Amino acid sequence: MLYLTVIPILQDNYVWILRNSEKCCIIVDPGEFTPIFKVINKFKLIPKIILITHNHIDHVSGIQKLIQNFPKIKVYGPIDCIKYGVNNILIGGESINLLQNKCIVMHTPGHTLDHLSYYIKPYFFCGDTLFSGGCGKVNNNYYYMMFKSLKKISLLPESTLICCSHEYTKQNIKFAISVFPKEKELTEFYYLINKKKQLLISLPSTLKIEKKINIFLKLTLNQDIHLESYYFNLFIKLRKEKDNY
Repeated sequence: MLYLTVIPILQDNYVWILRNSEKCCIIVDPGEFTPIFKVINKFKLIPKIILITHNHIDHVSGIQKLIQNFPKIKVYGPIDCIKYGVNNILIGGESINLLQNKCIVMHTPGHTLDHLSYYIKPYFFCGDTLFSGGCGKVNNNYYYMMFKSLKKISLLPESTLICCSHEYTKQNIKFAISVFPKEKELTEFYYLINKKKQLLISLPSTLKIEKKINIFLKLTLNQDIHLESYYFNLFIKLRKEKDNY
């Protein structure tokens, strides 16, 4: 049995911690050291593993201090993160055992070229690829890569818990409503998250929910290969509009 903890850091980032009953834990995307170290001490956790999704500084800045404090810790991540402390390189497609649980490593490029995501049933740590109500910023024109990554994610079980790395839910839904103001599911969801003002953390979401309210993910759900070009071009258009929203 694994237990999930979320740690807000920086302006709107999240660090995720998975721990077992023996208090051994996995740390996902440590973008800052001090808040993580406080949680480790508070709950007397034993850090065993760090998972890195991609090379941006708000996801890797805490790695070195964690290694200094826990020298035996294993750091898994993409090859472009070696300079930050990754000592177990992954490329996607692997199945690895973490704390006696199966972890499926997925290559999910689009935000960065080597971006990885990790599925430890039912948890899915997707970094900056999929957000609740949206998707990550596309860099270097990797639009088709991002489109394909979202399509790959859509094939996971609907009960999958989406553990992304930023609190962008409200602004993503606001943008979606600006594009599709008559979509009932969007307006109802926006009302729900505004009603729960005390709910500062909207995550994790579920894939089932995202298939209803995430306009970028929904564009990848159609399996008709003849329509893929149409939906892909619409995806590019909406993602560029979101950049300027």
